[in-house]
Amino acid sequence: MSGITERLNAIRTTIPEGVCLLAISKYYPVEAIEEAYNAGQRDFGENKAQDLVVKEQALPKDIRWHFTGHLQSNKIKYIAPFVYMIHSIDSLQLLKEINKHGAKVGRKINCLLQIHIAREESKFGFTPDECLAMLEKEEWKELQNIEIRGLMCMASNTDDMSQVRDEFSAVKNLFDHIKERWFAQSTSFDTISAGMSGDYITAMECGSTCVRIGSSIFEG
Repeated sequence: MSGITERLNAIRTTIPEGVCLLAISKYYPVEAIEEAYNAGQRDFGENKAQDLVVKEQALPKDIRWHFTGHLQSNKIKYIAPFVYMIHSIDSLQLLKEINKHGAKVGRKINCLLQIHIAREESKFGFTPDECLAMLEKEEWKELQNIEIRGLMCMASNTDDMSQVRDEFSAVKNLFDHIKERWFAQSTSFDTISAGMSGDYITAMECGSTCVRIGSSIFEG
């Protein structure tokens, strides 16, 4: 087995049924993605629209492409025809733009609301209060070409795993509150995208349903 296949299979043994393993391929060439694909991986994540377009054209069409980076409005049109899920929604305006481009291509696009939970200024996303305020206005309910599927977060970059656990738990509590308040009758509000190579086990223990792993698959 190649290194990528071996590492991918090892990680799979740590992930329970029902949790999506999202291979973050943003720094890696098509050949590396092909290797993971041949090992059975189908969900891949990119954080630049131009890279995503190039890779989507070069790789098999049954891949589910996730966009995980900060999305600029002028780049939505390039990925709207095929992107499976956008993890990084940080404003109502961005939701409206995605909805507009979804309507143009006749698709409903899955979206996650990015929650800024880390104690770092550099992270994008709604604060929990901002997210609740946006949902409370309910303008998003008029958007027919987006589907809000859940929340995404990044924990603080720290070795203090108790802090990381607290942050992931806070997002799970927020998810539960939002689901009960606005999505109680929905089966599609089902995703918490949380956890990366260094903290995904903790994230799953706190309720993550989608872990985003790159370097541990592609580099070891």
